[in-house]
Amino acid sequence: MNGDFEARQIILHGHRVIYRQTGDGPPLVLIHGMINSSRHWAKVADRLAGDYTVIAPDLIGHGESSTPRGDYSLGAHAASIRDLLTAIGIERATIAGHSLGGGVAMQFFYQFPQRTERLILISSGGLGREVSPMLRGAALPGAGIGLGLAANRLVIGALGLTTWLLKRAGSDLGRQTEAIARALKPLSPPGARRAFLETLRSVIDIRGQKVSATDRLHLLETTPTLIVWGERDHTIPIEHGANSHATIAHSSFETLPRAAHFPNLEDPEGLASAIAAFLAETEPAAVPDGRWGRLVENENQGQG
Repeated sequence: MNGDFEARQIILHGHRVIYRQTGDGPPLVLIHGMINSSRHWAKVADRLAGDYTVIAPDLIGHGESSTPRGDYSLGAHAASIRDLLTAIGIERATIAGHSLGGGVAMQFFYQFPQRTERLILISSGGLGREVSPMLRGAALPGAGIGLGLAANRLVIGALGLTTWLLKRAGSDLGRQTEAIARALKPLSPPGARRAFLETLRSVIDIRGQKVSATDRLHLLETTPTLIVWGERDHTIPIEHGANSHATIAHSSFETLPRAAHFPNLEDPEGLASAIAAFLAETEPAAVPDGRWGRLVENENQGQG
């Protein structure tokens, strides 16, 4: 594994932001999902660092970044990434996001299209309503109390043992218990639980995902877009990816048979290969202000 993928720190608007950077070449930003962190990109970054400058931030409220009281919406996360890239001297980049990070990546494109060279969506949120019942339940009032009880070392340890036993028995349920343990472990600190719940409730309620980009996907018609999904994903249906691919002109859609909802952890080699092929086969988009204005104007005319 590339030893250069070490944490770096920067202060943005008075808050600590951690990011990791490795490699040399055109910039590629990797945005993690809910409860995850930049660490979860390590094996993917290692495979791409030979040809690209890979930047992976810890979103505010996640990983080792600060957990302030404030705005945890997709737009706020996207603006923070814009500010990070500005601070480290990167004007334009390919933007990739997993799960929640996919929603942040789409919001980044929508807010800053001139800074987005390509878009990569990995088991992405924001492409349909359906989502795991466990996440819908976490959006309920009082869920923080249950999370506090669940996110302790005895529960996490029991889940680890259960995962080991299920995997030895050849059961696919081991993937699910492993994912639950991985999700609970970062939520031990109260500040991390609060940031998680605020982030979750900004995009999910008891009925499912409440934030959708499906009415804006046509704006990607001139931006190279790759959609990747794990074929075993039980958190967000693979149909969301297939339907979005059908909507976005000139997009690519790849599925990974070995992966569930975390391709960056479950099949980093397959994911990195899909990303590398896509980057090699496409040219960076250029969306001048006038072109963006015409796209939005056409959208408004279509709704009139």
